[in-house]
Amino acid sequence: MMFEPGPRNLITDVAGLAVGNSQDARLKSGVTVVVCEEPAVAGVQVLGGAPGTRETDLLAPHNLVEGVHAVVLSGGSAFGLDAASSVQAALREKGVGFEVAGQRVPIIPAAILFDLANGGDKDWKGYPPYRELGHAAAKSAAIEFRLGSHGAGAGATTAKLKGGLGSASCVLPNGVTVGALVAVNPVGSPTIGETGHFWAAPFEVGAEFGGLGLPTPFPADARKVVTKLDSAAPGGNTTIGIVATDAKLNKAAARRLAIAAHDGFARAIWPAHTPFDGDLIFSLATGRSGVDLEMSASIELHAAAASVMARAIARGVFTAEKAEGDVFPVWSERHNGPEPI
Repeated sequence: MMFEPGPRNLITDVAGLAVGNSQDARLKSGVTVVVCEEPAVAGVQVLGGAPGTRETDLLAPHNLVEGVHAVVLSGGSAFGLDAASSVQAALREKGVGFEVAGQRVPIIPAAILFDLANGGDKDWKGYPPYRELGHAAAKSAAIEFRLGSHGAGAGATTAKLKGGLGSASCVLPNGVTVGALVAVNPVGSPTIGETGHFWAAPFEVGAEFGGLGLPTPFPADARKVVTKLDSAAPGGNTTIGIVATDAKLNKAAARRLAIAAHDGFARAIWPAHTPFDGDLIFSLATGRSGVDLEMSASIELHAAAASVMARAIARGVFTAEKAEGDVFPVWSERHNGPEPI
């Protein structure tokens, strides 16, 4: 069964979601925020060995809070967690949040990636700049947003190439929409061997990340493990993402969706889920479709979660833009040049 993309091929094809980006070119870092029009059922699954998070414990199925108001993905390593507080402030200004003792409390889970050693100027004075970046990202949330070197993907890198912010979507036969958003910053590689072909190629729709398909013949060096640790250029790691649907899910089902989406990491990055990665996926279910899934349909939902996540990862790398001071080339620069990747 083929999963066709939604009208935008973005996570915002899932009704009830908007995305805001903010980045600083000199810093080579940024913040991405997914804002929920109404509280969304959420889950999370962490499979990397070096995560950095906020408000993930409350997403466990046995804990009290049933919905979240936004999710934040940020660069900046632990400094980037500041972004969630400013997103919380921006939403509170709009009267968003659960009412507690006469106060509005927005619930904002967050995750960060390490981009401190990517060639950007991190010599800030006073508190880190992620407060302002988070606030600006929340204020800019919209249905349309840019991919590649924007938001949390602004300073992302991979084993051999610049990373970026990626997104993709699909619509199931029952009308349910599934979307993914991801900041691609892994220790591993999204491309096969020394070629420009993406590991995610079997899931590509049209030419959304170049249309190259799989290499023929398949290169013998594809099995070689290449990571940032092999490179003279410094770099940190972590791929952080969000999978979303408009199906009706409870918290346990939302966590299962996040687990399934990690298959997209494994399909698109080699290697993934290492001790040096903080690989994490949040899940969101807006329920806007009104569809309660039966068992066979839930299998399709989980397959779609892996597919859209793999496609989003490749799109994030494919759309990355060259900038002064980069420590890695962008995919388009290497693929179109005289040298193979």
